[in-house]
Amino acid sequence: MPELPRVYEIRIRGRLDQQWRTWFEGMSITNRGDETVISGSIADQAALHGLLGKIRDLGLQLVDMRIRENP
Repeated sequence: MPELPRVYEIRIRGRLDQQWRTWFEGMSITNRGDETVISGSIADQAALHGLLGKIRDLGLQLVDMRIRENP
């Protein structure tokens, strides 16, 4: 049985502008103070690992990650 998409909210240190939406596959990018929140649906664990790899490759500091089941 395939996994249902989950909504992820990933907080990183620093500010990214909207041009990074393409890099993060259209996920929402919101700046909150000195942090950026990247949020949206991620289909499965492989896609999550790919996204976290991009964060690592950019040298960004991961602050927090929250997961909600998509209704």
